[in-house]
Amino acid sequence: MTPVIALHGGAGTILPERMTPEQEAAYHAALRACLKAGLDVLQQGGAAVDAVTAAVMALEDEPLFNAGRGAVFTSDATHEMDAAVMLGDTRACGAVAGICGPRHPILAARAVMERTEHVLLTGAGAATFLAGADLEMMPPDWFGTPARRAALEAELERRRLNLPDDGDPARKHGTVGAVACDGEGHLAAATSTGGMTAKLPGRVGDSPVIGAGTWADDETAAISATGHGEYFIRWAAGHEIDARMRWAGQDLVRAAGDVVSELGARGGSGGLIAVDRQGNVTLPFNSPGMYRAWSDGEGRIHTRIFRD
Repeated sequence: MTPVIALHGGAGTILPERMTPEQEAAYHAALRACLKAGLDVLQQGGAAVDAVTAAVMALEDEPLFNAGRGAVFTSDATHEMDAAVMLGDTRACGAVAGICGPRHPILAARAVMERTEHVLLTGAGAATFLAGADLEMMPPDWFGTPARRAALEAELERRRLNLPDDGDPARKHGTVGAVACDGEGHLAAATSTGGMTAKLPGRVGDSPVIGAGTWADDETAAISATGHGEYFIRWAAGHEIDARMRWAGQDLVRAAGDVVSELGARGGSGGLIAVDRQGNVTLPFNSPGMYRAWSDGEGRIHTRIFRD
């Protein structure tokens, strides 16, 4: 079969009325380049897990997105990054939460999957393990950008003045992720995030929670979510889609679309990308936009930001 890949750069898009043509062009170019990094792996006969890893690594290196370099700051002006990866053929998975150091948090998650008997590592134990995992490490100030620092200062000032929350998704819903189906019909998902601007230190969202923000099973779908993580955790969004496909016989588009719509009705803003073993791709969201890209059956790359 023809392999396919999709990615997202988060549901935290700049609102349409605030997006300049130059910014929009830069996002489309970045989405295309990051998707190509993963698509190249698939077109060379590579495995789905290697493709999603390559795509997410490219996203983590792109400061436009909230993962790796360009990650947002906590309320203490620190970085705490989360990531997860999962294989659809065996349900092997690995995740990290609250880390700062590895240039590519997705490689830290993959190291947990491949080098330990565990699924999720956090805190000091994660730091100790990752220090010996042969990963490229960067100092804390490498991850921050002037734009992320300005966003933190603006949010802290809003709170200090007790002003109403403007609901800006660019501050709340930054995550990156990729899903793929390779030429053997195997699925994989990978997700990486810096979290929410000015989040409480120690807060963990849905990205590293298997079955919430990240999921993959060859019998159903590979899923990577982005949005208000607390809602995606409460409703086990990734596994909920799996259950509807597995037990209710729903197809991918209906199952994923209904879950995203239902989350939105309950106040959970965001979206997700998903692919099944037939190579069907869906990218539903209930927010103003979602940075996204995907390949089609002919290997062509498509990018979108808003509902166009």
